[in-house]
Formats: sequence, structure tokens, C-alpha cells
Amino acid sequence: MSTPAFDDQLSELLPRLRRFALWLTRDLPSADDLVQSTIERALSTRAAKREEGDLRAWLFRILYRQFLDARRRSQRYAWLLSRLREEDEPRWPSAEREALAQSALSAFELLTSEQRSLLLWVTVEGLSYKQVADILDVPIGTVMSRLSRARQAMRRYGDGEQHTPSLRLLK
Repeated sequence: MSTPAFDDQLSELLPRLRRFALWLTRDLPSADDLVQSTIERALSTRAAKREEGDLRAWLFRILYRQFLDARRRSQRYAWLLSRLREEDEPRWPSAEREALAQSALSAFELLTSEQRSLLLWVTVEGLSYKQVADILDVPIGTVMSRLSRARQAMRRYGDGEQHTPSLRLLK
């Protein structure tokens, strides 16, 4: 592709690149920086582009990869900074957090073993309702209703209500 034709197509695609970059970054200055780095990369590697390839797709691919690379770099940098900060300032658990955790564990102990099992399978192990239904050999709706009752009981016990078994009157 000749240089003037390439430059013309590139200038036509700038608004689309900017719009896509703005959608990715959600920040106008960051989007402009991303488009600039994309154009720089495209101009420096123009010889590597295949002649028959779509310029728009090639530019969008460069822009997206630049975005992903920048995100990875920023996550790595944030992780390093958090590690450095943690060594300087030790964090101690708050009394409120400890009290809430103890309250939740106490409420969890008051549940029936079936309710505890359901909560552990779904919330801790991440099993789906279908998988739990297969384990218990019951319909999915039964699992959902039992899980709902277990969560309600956890809320009640966590709020300090006493454990009183419900009795039914039979005629």
C-alpha cells in the first residue's frame, strides 16, 4: 500500500479508533493516549502488515492488544505497590469485623446439618443448583427453597433471634 493511500485510510479510521478506545477505557485522556500509541505502533510496523489484509481490523487488533497490555502492566504495578505498602503498615483486624465473623460462625453452628451442607456446597464450593440437586437426588426447586430457608435462618440467627423449633399442630 502506498504511503498517501495508507495515510488517507488511517485518517478516516481515527474517529472509529477513538470511539472504540473511549468505550474500552471510559476516560477521554486515556483513550487519546491509547489511539496515539496504536497509530505509533501501526506506523512503525507498517511493513509487517499484509497487503491484502483489512486495515481497519489490523488497527483495531493493535488497539485492543495495546489496551490489554496496558491493563496488565497497571495491575502488575498496583500489585507491587500494594505489596510494598503492606510491609510498611501492618493491618490488624478490626474489632467490628471480628465480632461480625464470630456472629456469622455462631449463626452457622445453629443451622441444621442439611442447611449447613447446602450453604457450603453453593457458596463455598461454588456448585450449581443442578449439581446440588443431583447430589441430593431432589428437584432443583427443592434445593432452591431449602437454600432460601437456610439463608433466612442465618439472617435470623445473625440478628440475635433465639433458635426455636417450629412446631405444627396436628388435628
